[in-house]
Amino acid sequence: MEKMGEKLRVCVATCNRADYSKLAPIMSGIKSHPEDFELEVVVLGSHLIDDYGNTFRMIEQDDFDIGSKLHTIVRGEDEAAMVESVGLALVKLPDVIQRLKPDILVVHGDRFDALALATAAALMNIRILHLEGGEVSGTIDDSIRHAISKLAHYHACCTRMAEQHLIAMCEDHSRILLAGCPSYDKLLLSHHREDYMDIIKSWLDDKVQEGDYIVALQHPVTTNIQHSIKIYGLMLDALISFNKKTLILFPNIDAGSKEMVRVMRRKGIEQHPNFRAVKHIPFEQFIQLVSHAGCMIGNSSCGVREAGAFGTPVINLGTRQTGRETGENVLHVRDADTHNKIYHALELQFGKRYPCSKIYGDGNAVPRILKFLRSIDLDEPLQKTFCFPPVKDPISQDIDHILETQSALAVDLGGTNLRVAIVCMRGTIVKKYSQPNPKTFEARMELILKMCNDAMRDAVGLNCRILGVGIGGGIIHHNELVHGSTFCAAELGHIMVSLEGPECMCGSRGCIEAYASGMALQREAKKLHDEDLLKVEGMDMKLSEPITAAHLISAAKMGNSKADAVLTKAATALGVGIINILHIVNPSQVILSGVLASYYQAPVQHVISQRALFSVQNIKVVTSDLEEPALLGAASMVLDYATRRIY
Repeated sequence: MEKMGEKLRVCVATCNRADYSKLAPIMSGIKSHPEDFELEVVVLGSHLIDDYGNTFRMIEQDDFDIGSKLHTIVRGEDEAAMVESVGLALVKLPDVIQRLKPDILVVHGDRFDALALATAAALMNIRILHLEGGEVSGTIDDSIRHAISKLAHYHACCTRMAEQHLIAMCEDHSRILLAGCPSYDKLLLSHHREDYMDIIKSWLDDKVQEGDYIVALQHPVTTNIQHSIKIYGLMLDALISFNKKTLILFPNIDAGSKEMVRVMRRKGIEQHPNFRAVKHIPFEQFIQLVSHAGCMIGNSSCGVREAGAFGTPVINLGTRQTGRETGENVLHVRDADTHNKIYHALELQFGKRYPCSKIYGDGNAVPRILKFLRSIDLDEPLQKTFCFPPVKDPISQDIDHILETQSALAVDLGGTNLRVAIVCMRGTIVKKYSQPNPKTFEARMELILKMCNDAMRDAVGLNCRILGVGIGGGIIHHNELVHGSTFCAAELGHIMVSLEGPECMCGSRGCIEAYASGMALQREAKKLHDEDLLKVEGMDMKLSEPITAAHLISAAKMGNSKADAVLTKAATALGVGIINILHIVNPSQVILSGVLASYYQAPVQHVISQRALFSVQNIKVVTSDLEEPALLGAASMVLDYATRRIY
């Protein structure tokens, strides 16, 4: 918050009649607390143009001292004039900002003038509070609004959806206030004025009745000016045909407004007995006119925002407000391409009444914003930060990382031994650890963790930076290892090849591993040995020697039919599992590794040739000639992913 005894210097900049309706309640709140705030008011844009009502006078009538008036509008009402107006504002604003030296600039909405304000303040290291960010309307205003949000340090938004949009735009949640629309504070208080009929009659005529007139306000869409002009003409034609008293406001100063005024004059609207054309209406009176109208038509944000608070029927023409949140009182005519379509919408909406909507506010926005302003800590760093979603950290170029050797821990769960290795990026095994494989799952996990911890400790002395631990099989696609969404791709050992097979360590049955792994063959060898069916004449086997898969292979080679049957079943299970992979991903080659690879190669090739589809029967099964393929393959799962460049 501001330092003890010091007031927060708040500069409020207003560009046009529309943003003033939102800023005026905040300005009044700031002015009513002179012990906390100093208010500076800067007026620019269309406020200072006679054709648009010289609306700066209403700011003076509201008893605000205007510190600076900046003539920033380049006339022409086309795209080039808008750009030149932004440039002119950027030329004039630095002197004003340097003179006022505000602690914070309050800027509203999505107008090109507001973009100039935010740009100047950001470049001059002035904190910015942006009102009504995060909303979506559907025109170039969206781009301008979001650009201002990125420049702003703080946000006071109107709806929950807008708040979520700002968070999705990576803005800091702690600097976003869900306040509601400040104009609602005034309009909800003044909705039930006793003199509303006097106001209606003063702007229309003495004969008009409540609910028996239309308020029309249509602005150009700068991304499609010609279409805007066409819709405007069709709207005027429909209103003439509908034959109701209509209060029509001139369009804003955006590119295309001059042509729209020409259309209005060609159709004689200013002289038509049913129409009253005006450049400006004070906001408090405009509220009364909208709240008691039979219908509002056009594309003003007032139609989809303020009008909903009264349940006034609204016809929204074209795309200018397409993305806005609206109440049920709004009927969209997005493709307003015919007079009849707009006329029919008038027939449907005129005279209806809808439930009041408070999507955009509850009347308490200003107290929330003042409290938010008081909480701003001017000692916090001025540089804003963005809350990006988590992403993989980039490869560091710190000298310590460059001097270190990027490495992985590889784990091989063999039937006889557990092995762990530190493997560097070049595929070199820096250090290897081996321990007999315990009999229980808990003991195996405990030993794996201990061996990994030992390796991690040794890696520090060996100047190796461990990027991760790798365990598992692998599928290589387009020269890259396939990881899967949860890094569990290619659990080849747990492909099921039988519904009722032997129990697997994973808890299931019939997995390849339960038939063909070293531990599975060791289990079958022990069964045969216990039944005295393993040893054959001429086989060298010491009584004290532990039974392994090697004894089973040796017995089979020496003619033991029982051992041969076990190995045949194991090779068949492995072959069937590999056929499943061939049918799914259709690789160009199958590489077997490990101590059993050389034994399985020929039987697996035979199973493929007998059982696989014809299209994959000729895929070659080969054995790896790497020194430690299991350990290197496990390490590659880490090294490939952790060091991969992302494009």
